Amino acid sequence: MALSSILVIHGPNLNLLGTREPEVYGTTTLADHIASVGAAASAHGVSVADVQSNAEQEIVATIHAAIGKHDGIIINAGAFTHYSWAIHDALKSFPGHVVEVHLSNPGAREGFRHVSVLAPVVSGTISGFGGLGYALAVEALVELTH
Repeated sequence: MALSSILVIHGPNLNLLGTREPEVYGTTTLADHIASVGAAASAHGVSVADVQSNAEQEIVATIHAAIGKHDGIIINAGAFTHYSWAIHDALKSFPGHVVEVHLSNPGAREGFRHVSVLAPVVSGTISGFGGLGYALAVEALVELTH
């Protein structure tokens, strides 16, 4: 099955990118990251939809709604990465590939960020490369689905 549609999910506080902790996350805004994903996907003829939510239940509902609608998911779950078993279970039910993205390198940060409860149910994780991680995630999804 060829990749035709990607859903990009951004979790809590990512709406503040560009101003929140620029020394960690840079000065690129969420809109800039979404445009970058769109450009990378467009180069492969793939459409992109995006959602940002600070609410766990909205992210779970978004993943459920993606079943049968999108071929792949890119998710930066923010802090939910480290404790949301609800998002873990929702991603587990998604039949396509999922790539977890983090702008920073969680392994080089506070201890509580070292564990991802999403990692066991995603195809792979890209972290520490800033916005480039999103473009790399698009490339990974393209490769995984051709």
